[in-house]
Order: sequence, then C-alpha cells, then structure tokens
Amino acid sequence: MRSRSLQAICLSLLLVLAACSSKPADTTSSNSAMSNSATPANGSGGNAMSSNAPAPAASTPAPPPPPPPVVVPSGTTLTVRLGETLGSKTSSPGQSFTATVAEAVAVDGNTVIPAGSPARGTVVDAKPLGRFKGGASLEIRLTSVTVNGTAQPIETSAVSRTEKGKGKRTAVLAGGGTALGAIVGGLAGGGKGAAIGALAGAGAGGTGAAFTGNKDIVLPAEAALSFRLKAPLTLKSGN
Repeated sequence: MRSRSLQAICLSLLLVLAACSSKPADTTSSNSAMSNSATPANGSGGNAMSSNAPAPAASTPAPPPPPPPVVVPSGTTLTVRLGETLGSKTSSPGQSFTATVAEAVAVDGNTVIPAGSPARGTVVDAKPLGRFKGGASLEIRLTSVTVNGTAQPIETSAVSRTEKGKGKRTAVLAGGGTALGAIVGGLAGGGKGAAIGALAGAGAGGTGAAFTGNKDIVLPAEAALSFRLKAPLTLKSGN
C-alpha cells in the first residue's frame, strides 16, 4: 500500500513538473506567433511605418557674406563736364550746379564710378570784374557723385579762375575833354596813343571816367574740369 501511495505521489509530482516546464514554451510560441502576424510578409513593417512619416526639411545653405565695400582713395581725379554755364558775373556763392562724370574711375582695374554718372557741385566764390576794384574770380567744388542710384557725398579740391584788371583808371576832368582824351590815349599805349586820345576827347567835354580790361570769367556748359578727392570715398556694394 505504501509503495502504491509513493508511486502515486511521484507521478503527481512528475505531472506538475511537466506542466510547469511546458508553459514558458507555450508563452514564447504564442508571442512569436503574434509577432509574426504583426510583421508583413515582405518583412518591411518598420520601413513601411517610417515611410509614412514626413521627410525632414532640407537644410537651406547660409547666404554668402556681402562683398567688402570699395574705397576710392584720396587724391583720385574726378573729371566732369558741367551741366550749365557758370560765370564770375552770373553765378553767386552757394549756388549749386550739375555735372556728369566724363571719365570712368577704376579701382584695382574695376570700374567703380562709370562715365556719365551724375554729379553736383557748389559755387564757393564768384566776384565779377569791378569797375573800381580788383579782377574777377570764380571758385567751384564738387559735393556729390551718384553711383548705382545713390548720391555719395564727396570732398574735393576747388577749381579756381581769376582775371586781373588791366590798369583800370578813373579820370575826373578839371579843364575839359582834351585832358580826358589824353589820359585815355595814354592808357591805350602812350605816345601816339595819347595824341589820338587827345583828339578823340577834344569834343567830349564834361567829367567822365575811363575803364579798360573789363573781362569776366565764364565756364561754359560741357566744359571739362578735373577735381581731386580730398578724402577717401567708400562705395558700399549694391548702392
């Protein structure tokens, strides 16, 4: 009886052990089955999911840095043509005038101020030839040049013109026209001129004045004038 009971107990233990050892295998096999069912037949399940995701945006390259500004050095010559007539008698200090660049300006072999670029200037001084004073004078400067549509202020040397008087004299008659004629003749050259002047003034009579050498300065339109930069001119790219 005892042997049978022991056999029964041993059999029960073997059955329990067999049941316990078979459960993980079943669980593993069931997990494998579920995994296989979830995976597409072509084996590209992961790729299919990722293909539906939005593609990352392409990176935009950074724009290149702007080129450095161009510097027109001090002392560079700017030759322009006047856009209007200027004169010691017709112009006045502070008056502005127009001009155009007559010759292109280059830096390192590259044209930076093309011919035909607009320019502006100002009359610094203008004195007509006076009857009782010294000679005539006219002084002008450039104040700006337009490059790529932008007016660039500049500082230049002045272009000056002077005209000295030629022995102007004022003669006041005390004794008649002959004295005035003699003075006029003397100013014209003396000697023979004085005799001719005496004859010319014989009938003049009264009191008068004689003037010689009256000549004002005129710079006509389209006249070519050269100025020099007194300070560097910086031209920014795209101006």
